Amino acid sequence: MPSSSVTPRSAALAAVVAAAVAAGLLAVSPAATADSADQAAAAGVRIHHIQGDTRISPLVGTAVADVPGIVTGVRGYGSSRGFWFQDPDGDGDARTSEGIFVFTGSGSAPAVRPGDSVLVSGTVSEFVPGGTNSGNQSLTQLSRPSVTVLSSGNPLPEAVTVAAWTVPAAYAPTGDPAAGGSVNALRLDPRRFALDYYESLEGSNIRIGSSRVVGASAYSELWVTVKPEENRTPRGGTRYGSYESQNGGRLKVQSLVPLAEQPFPKANVGDVLTGTTEGPLDFNQYGGYTLTARTPLTVADRGTGRESARPQGRHELSVATYNVENLDPSDPQEKFDALGRAVVGNLASPDILALEEIQDNSGARNDGTVAADQTVERFIAAIRAAGGPAYEWRGIDPENNKDGGEPGGNIRQVFLFNPERVSFADRAGGDATTPTGVVRERGRAALTLSPGRVAPADAAWESSRKPLAGEFTFRGKKVFVIANHFGSKGGDEALTSHRQPPNRSSEVRRLQQARAVNGFVKEVLAVDRKADVLVVGDINDFEFSATTDALTDGGVLYPAVKSLPRGDRYSYVYQGNSQVLDQILTSPGIGDFGYDSVHINAEFADQDSDHDPQLLRFRP
Repeated sequence: MPSSSVTPRSAALAAVVAAAVAAGLLAVSPAATADSADQAAAAGVRIHHIQGDTRISPLVGTAVADVPGIVTGVRGYGSSRGFWFQDPDGDGDARTSEGIFVFTGSGSAPAVRPGDSVLVSGTVSEFVPGGTNSGNQSLTQLSRPSVTVLSSGNPLPEAVTVAAWTVPAAYAPTGDPAAGGSVNALRLDPRRFALDYYESLEGSNIRIGSSRVVGASAYSELWVTVKPEENRTPRGGTRYGSYESQNGGRLKVQSLVPLAEQPFPKANVGDVLTGTTEGPLDFNQYGGYTLTARTPLTVADRGTGRESARPQGRHELSVATYNVENLDPSDPQEKFDALGRAVVGNLASPDILALEEIQDNSGARNDGTVAADQTVERFIAAIRAAGGPAYEWRGIDPENNKDGGEPGGNIRQVFLFNPERVSFADRAGGDATTPTGVVRERGRAALTLSPGRVAPADAAWESSRKPLAGEFTFRGKKVFVIANHFGSKGGDEALTSHRQPPNRSSEVRRLQQARAVNGFVKEVLAVDRKADVLVVGDINDFEFSATTDALTDGGVLYPAVKSLPRGDRYSYVYQGNSQVLDQILTSPGIGDFGYDSVHINAEFADQDSDHDPQLLRFRP
């Protein structure tokens, strides 16, 4: 085998490293890195030299030649085509990976196969999936490669078993404050931190045994856990219950086999990915560490079923909230019918239903339309066809393109209510920009506008959905409902970010929104401290978050989801974490209630929405 060589380019390397330091991707001196490159050049570069014992290669920007290894996987499709190869003779250091990805471009498939013994020359680079502003860790790779195949049919390097006993309980080290909270320059500690453990295997051939699915299959990927008892939910998921419960057992699984040759299996939360799954460990933009399976994927159906709530009693008022995911008339009738059946069959036809993500009559077509009557009436007709009540509805059209969401869609909240059980206090004058207020009426609180928007001019709601307030009466008792759709988590860094803890920049907006809603609830209770007030909707934040703390400030609201057993507190599944985004919060006057997070969507590959509806029953 030809001896390996390296072309040290100290000046160029110093410039690259300096740029990485400026970008927050590296926190070591250029001189030290150049010395490492020269030392490696003298000894002959192998993959563990390239990977190093931190997240950033000590040879970044350096051209290397004739690096030996065995091909362990080939990705011949998509925009990130290439292959992984691995040194079968490691250095014995648990911190340095023996595998690496070779990026061959977006053109033809790489001309290698698993089992090929190869020599690879190329440039060591650090690719950040999603770009440096994403906060993602980088993937060490070889780019602009030339490859020499020495032989084929060789045994693959023994796969590293990833299991409950190999993944540390602690998730990640705390980032270096001097480097903006980045962990990039910290030496890996794979026996102490899960994130370091996975990084120490980046590009290596790994295997997992039969593993429970904790994130349903979508986009030709699924999530499993190798720690079956880690924050397990009763239905088979893994619950995200605090910022310190990142759940290091989660691992994303994709397939290297083209879909035309082997369709990706359908999987729901609670199902099991059976047998042994083996392949290289990748890092990508959406979810981080990913087992790219070279072996076939087989899923065993464990029969996870959709839940149905019990009907409300005669004297119980039932109130639900449901994000229907950008519903508009261009959606197929099947979606309207499925949502209608869910309202009737799974939610037991609630008396009041607050909907989020109702789009205007032209959907995402950006044509100035803001009315949504066609969308809502078609939904109501679907509920009626499913055997439900003849709901009436109330809402307020937003200003065009002023409430965020899909451009042209003009999403908003809407109330549906069953007029046979509930009446609505119509007080005219509500529009997109006029705020509703609170007055005293016969000694009780009343809204000046119903329906009306809460503080629509407040900067908290700029380019975001404004809360919709309505005044209802049930069996002679007033009930105030405020429907919300707070700002999304867009812009937040992933749990696998190179910053630890990750930056959650989107919280700033939701904190402002929570304070605005909390202030309005305080106005109602200042007039009538016993008023029944429900704050409902897609809060886009957890029950343990600062957003929820701000909503409950002063004890004016209680997050009803906290009345559930911890394992049932979730309405959404994201990257294998079952978590709370949708909430119903109650004022102190609502002392006795029943609450249900009705699991019908988030855990399933076939979804009518990506959110589970929430339902509360109480006696006003």
